[in-house]
Amino acid sequence: MELRHLRYFVTLAEELHFGRAAERLHIAQPPLSQQIRQLEVELGFQLFHRTKRNVELTAAGQVFLGEVQKILKHLEQAVQLGRQTSRGLGGQVVVGFVSSAAYNILPTILRRFRNCIPDVNLELHELTTDQQLQWLRDNRIDVGFLRPPVEDDTFCWEIIFYESLVVALPETHALADQSSVSLFSLQTEPFILFPRPLAPGVYDSIISFCQQANFSPTVAQEAIQMQTIVSLVAAEMGVAIVPESLQNLQRTGVVYKPMQEPTPKVALAMIWRRDNTSATVQRFLEVVRQVAITWEKAALP
Repeated sequence: MELRHLRYFVTLAEELHFGRAAERLHIAQPPLSQQIRQLEVELGFQLFHRTKRNVELTAAGQVFLGEVQKILKHLEQAVQLGRQTSRGLGGQVVVGFVSSAAYNILPTILRRFRNCIPDVNLELHELTTDQQLQWLRDNRIDVGFLRPPVEDDTFCWEIIFYESLVVALPETHALADQSSVSLFSLQTEPFILFPRPLAPGVYDSIISFCQQANFSPTVAQEAIQMQTIVSLVAAEMGVAIVPESLQNLQRTGVVYKPMQEPTPKVALAMIWRRDNTSATVQRFLEVVRQVAITWEKAALP
C-alpha cells in the first residue's frame, strides 16, 4: 500500500464517480479502477459497491475513509511542521540562563522571539555558568546565557550585554543612607560571594576590584544563586558586590548603592555548540543579536 492509493481512495469516496475522480487526479479512469481494486485486495475487504449507474461506500469503506482522512491530515501537519522547522519557524529551542540574566536583557529577548516566531516552543532552565557548559556538552540545551570567558573550542559565544557592579547592603547598615559607597569603606565587612568555579569571570572581576582598594574581601558565606546572595544580605549576613541589574530584584531589607570608584564591567554572553546547525537555533541567535544592538544603542549617552 502506498500513499497514492489512499489519496485515490479518498478522492473517489468524495466524488463517488470514477470519471470525476480520475479527472481530479489527472489520470485515466481505467488505472484508477485498477488501483482501487488492488487496494481492496490488499486490505481484504470491499470499499465500494459498484453498479453501472452509481458508486457507493460500503460500511467498511465509510469507517476506513474516516481513519484515512485523519492520517492524511496528520501527514499534512507533519509536512507543514517540517517546512517551518527547516526555515527556523517551528520546533523547539532549549535555553539555559544564569539567574542574573532574568533581571536584565533576557526577558526582552524572550518577548521579542515569541512575537517574531510564535510557533517555536521555548524551554527554559535556570543554570549556573558551569552547569550550562556541561548541559551544552550533553546536548541538553541549545543556547546558554552565561558569564564569560569560556575556554572551550567546542562552543561559539558572543558577548551581548555589559553592566557595572553595585553593592548590596542590609537596609540597617551604617552606609545604607549614603548616595554612593566607597569600596575602601567595605574592607572590614564580611562578604557574601559565589564559589569561583560557578562563574570565574565575575568572581575574578569582584576580587580584582577589591584588591585595587588594597584589600582582599573576607568571604563569610558562599551561595550559588544571586537571589540567595541578596537574601543573605537581607538577613544581615554580610554585604555583596553584584551586577547592577540585580537592582531589579527588589528584596525587603536590602538597598543597592552605586560605587564611588569606577567599577569593572561584567559581561553576559550567549553560547551555543559550534556544530549546531539547526535553523531554529540560528533564528533565535539572530533575535538575540538584534535585541543586543537595541540595548547597546539605548545605553549610549
